[in-house]
Amino acid sequence: MTTRKKITFENAAGQQLAAAIELPVKPIKYYALFAHCFSCGKDIIAASRVSRALASIGIAVLRFDFTGIGSSDGDFANTNFSSNIDDILAATDFLRAHYQAPQLLIGHSWGGTAVLNAAGDIPECKAVVSIGSPATADHILKQFPNERKQLEQVEEIAVNVGGKPFHIKRQFVDDLEARSTTDKIGDLRKALLVFHSPYDNIVSIDEATRIFVAAKHPKSFITLDKADHLLSNADDAEYVANTIAAWATRYVQSDAPEPQHIPKGEVLIGEGNKKFLREVATDDHSWLSDEPTSYGGDNLGPDPYEQLLSSLGTCTSMTLRMYANHKGWPVDDISVKLKHSRIHEKDCADPDKANCKLELIEKTLTIEGDLDEKQRKRLLEVADRCPVHKTLLGNLKVSTEWVEEA
Repeated sequence: MTTRKKITFENAAGQQLAAAIELPVKPIKYYALFAHCFSCGKDIIAASRVSRALASIGIAVLRFDFTGIGSSDGDFANTNFSSNIDDILAATDFLRAHYQAPQLLIGHSWGGTAVLNAAGDIPECKAVVSIGSPATADHILKQFPNERKQLEQVEEIAVNVGGKPFHIKRQFVDDLEARSTTDKIGDLRKALLVFHSPYDNIVSIDEATRIFVAAKHPKSFITLDKADHLLSNADDAEYVANTIAAWATRYVQSDAPEPQHIPKGEVLIGEGNKKFLREVATDDHSWLSDEPTSYGGDNLGPDPYEQLLSSLGTCTSMTLRMYANHKGWPVDDISVKLKHSRIHEKDCADPDKANCKLELIEKTLTIEGDLDEKQRKRLLEVADRCPVHKTLLGNLKVSTEWVEEA
């Protein structure tokens, strides 16, 4: 299970680029950045499936639409390979400012060529992955050889790539030809993993050979057997994600705390980002807590008060069910609705004030079943005797101490 959040950030030209970040519902190991193929977008099957699969095992992934693609602003005709690299650097700046800089760059097809060229400008990056990528950006020109000749006579033409119409200008070709070498790959100084399928009919596996030969160690190559270029088979995408995660452990530093035994009855809270996202873990479970966007959070999980209400509500429901089953009463369904009357932002503004406390929790029960009035009255009494209810209204003390980091 993962949490997806839509975001936007500015590119070098001040245009808004559309993005999505896939967050694990468990401690985040590190952040990765995924760049899509030439005629695709951030929601292409390969990007979305690989991102979700990585997030499910603890790796947060940001993917975005390049300028002029998908939901991003800008005119595609004014972009080129250099501007794509600038977009990757802008996405990295966003992650660095709001979460953490990506230690892993992943690129699919043209996006792989772009991350191979951008990685050297991202010092935090430790590893790069290319999936079905050409060795050099000018490989795309093979998709429209006739139109390339036309650009020698006119400034702008329409081309068709992957069944989609695009407008390109002469500057687009000039920029590609200026970057037609594998020098950046040779100077990468990052761990490299190359995925490619011998059945890829869009980008020949010979391009993977060129990448692998140009790169210096550490480098690895993995064949994708009968996978197609877009990784349209879900099993192929999951295989890629799991392999990336296993391979990257040798090169990427996990920011997640070392797995530790959490005793039964204890809860461990860790930071998910530099704002309010928090990772909650018990002995067997993990989930996210956050603040709503109206209070500066990202709304990626229930807020602290919602969790408080859920604790009281679930305990109430469980207690009612246990009591009804013990009595053999015909209770078909139990629903508990809770509402807190205070706004938590006001509570947190000055927690030392004497009146900074919960004033009212309204609890509404809906119990379905053939019950008489006496049974209903008894269940109403039982609802206020659940363990969490007693804890909240009992002689509760909370002790806080500082423990030095080991």
